[in-house]
Amino acid sequence: MCSERVSAALHRLSEVEAELLHTLAVTGYRRLAFGSAADAVSLLYRENPSREELADMDLFSVSEIKRPKDGAMELKFFDRAKALERLAELSRERETGHNLFDAIGSAAGSDSDD
Repeated sequence: MCSERVSAALHRLSEVEAELLHTLAVTGYRRLAFGSAADAVSLLYRENPSREELADMDLFSVSEIKRPKDGAMELKFFDRAKALERLAELSRERETGHNLFDAIGSAAGSDSDD
């Protein structure tokens, strides 16, 4: 149905998309693992923060905010250790993928010499 040229272009685009998603995931896990919790902690000491104040805060590492009826505030954070583990996994997967592509490239290069 599609020409070879169109199929190749679609394949390249899917590879670019996969690379972009990988980069975004790594960036997000790095923020979770190494990011500051200063804004979240300062939020605990504010009575009624405005929308503007909240918009200016970096709350990326916060997974849940609760304000029970007693007026207190509860914050739950994403697990930094799990983020580090996932970063290590992504790094290993990436390394394994590159080794696989290197091996395929080497094999393809040696076939062309025949």
